[in-house]
Amino acid sequence: MPKLPATVAVAASLVSAAAVADPAKPTIVLVHGAFADASSWNGVIARLQRNGYKTIAVANPLRGVSNDARVVSDIVGSIAGPVVLVGHSYGGQVISNAAKASGSVKSLVYVAAFAPEAGEAAVELAGRFPGGTLGEALAPPVKLAGGGVDLYIDQAKFRDQFAHDIPGELTLLMAVGQRPITEAALTEASGEPAWKSLPCYFVYGDGDKNIPAAALAFMAQRAGSKRTIVVDGASHVVMVSKPEIVADLIEEAAK
Repeated sequence: MPKLPATVAVAASLVSAAAVADPAKPTIVLVHGAFADASSWNGVIARLQRNGYKTIAVANPLRGVSNDARVVSDIVGSIAGPVVLVGHSYGGQVISNAAKASGSVKSLVYVAAFAPEAGEAAVELAGRFPGGTLGEALAPPVKLAGGGVDLYIDQAKFRDQFAHDIPGELTLLMAVGQRPITEAALTEASGEPAWKSLPCYFVYGDGDKNIPAAALAFMAQRAGSKRTIVVDGASHVVMVSKPEIVADLIEEAAK
């Protein structure tokens, strides 16, 4: 049998993966946060797909709340049927704003994520409670030609700050491939949040150094979380270290 061209083989694998999705189930849209990328959801995606969920991991631009929420809202608008929006870190603020523009979002899942009230900004919420050390772990800002700066975590401090419960060889790769966020995105005030009108769920680690556990607990309680899971000792990237816990909570939100 002749060998399939690479493009045909890739297309075939995508069709095969799509075929296992159950059309009766909502689509899961995953939105990563600062200093991460869509691959941070890989362990969660594998579990959700095995259980018949169609998944989309958004490439969050990390340029600003309003801009990024429009990107996510456009993607949600292209999906037929109900959607569960899942946000990590700054991505929580994005889904809080994106869901307001869509009638198809049925629930929200916050994974070590911000759930701001209208007028609140991520940097202000994180700084309101003790325990966060992100400011001390940042590399020198990168000036942008159009104005403003991009922020990165210092690669030498990345594992301890961001992912202390992940094997060192993986965090080395994560540190190099981290996506920067603009300072303006972290200081932009949030709009009216969707968590006031949609059921929401929270999961985070009590070892989080980016967003203090006390801040996450406060936001979960304020948002009326239907279920809040606190993972003992877990870092800011609990979806990487404990994908099974995060995937199970997403499935609960989907049902």
